[in-house]
Amino acid sequence: MQIPPGQFIALVGRSGSGKTTLLNLMAGLDKPTSGTILFEGEDLTEMGEKELTNIRRHKVGFVFQAFGLLPLLSAFENVELPLRISGYGVREREERTREALGIVGLLPRANHRPYELSGGEQQRVAIARAIVTRPPLILADEPTGELDSTNAQSIFGLFREMVETHGITVVAATHDSTLLAMADQVNEMRDGSIVGHLVGDDLQSRLEDIQASRYRDRPSVDVDEGGDESEDSDDASTDQPEPSGPQESDEAADDTAETTGQDDDYISRFRRPTDSSLQDASQLTARVP
Repeated sequence: MQIPPGQFIALVGRSGSGKTTLLNLMAGLDKPTSGTILFEGEDLTEMGEKELTNIRRHKVGFVFQAFGLLPLLSAFENVELPLRISGYGVREREERTREALGIVGLLPRANHRPYELSGGEQQRVAIARAIVTRPPLILADEPTGELDSTNAQSIFGLFREMVETHGITVVAATHDSTLLAMADQVNEMRDGSIVGHLVGDDLQSRLEDIQASRYRDRPSVDVDEGGDESEDSDDASTDQPEPSGPQESDEAADDTAETTGQDDDYISRFRRPTDSSLQDASQLTARVP
């Protein structure tokens, strides 16, 4: 697996397929049983803890599903914290923190504590904290897992904007196939291996197939003049001379279900749990320029 700079990379797969493990390997939090992980040409597997800590502080930003904000600190203080740990001066800390909050659109809420913010706002604070040190790489593990669909779209839109405007590379693990259209590259994981790689026209074609299958799978509903809704097969009028209409509709629905089964599996397999775990990292080599 190669991760070019200035790209939005999505990792998809069932629970337990190895997405989080791969992100941990890229960050130097875990060591692979085999293989190499090259970050800007240097092998993370050969580095000591001090070198890895320096990379995590200055070159990698983390965004977690559960936000990970300190409840007693304001949004400004949560974002500023990595700069304090890294030893930045007061003036530079303030400038960078205000810049990061401005990028995520939360500068007016800087003095609010996490419990005073919505879920989407808390995740934006977490993203601001991840980018405040201006790292070239952001690793996001299910960043929209605890958000509704509207906020999820907003967060992925923010990632897309950071990639295009600031040249940041984002690698995000997600279960939500509706957000994949914003990615430059989609990698599917299964049982600890990358089994699918979609970019460009191939990615767009697959997303169109998924969208089309959703519309085909919607149940047919009739609306009478009185405004009552009913399904064709359940509420057909008893005085109709021929019952062939509903039967033909049912047969057509069966045919449609058969033709769309493959697309349904493509979507649902992202959500089915599995107990598989990553055993060998030889196929998950990450090259980050």
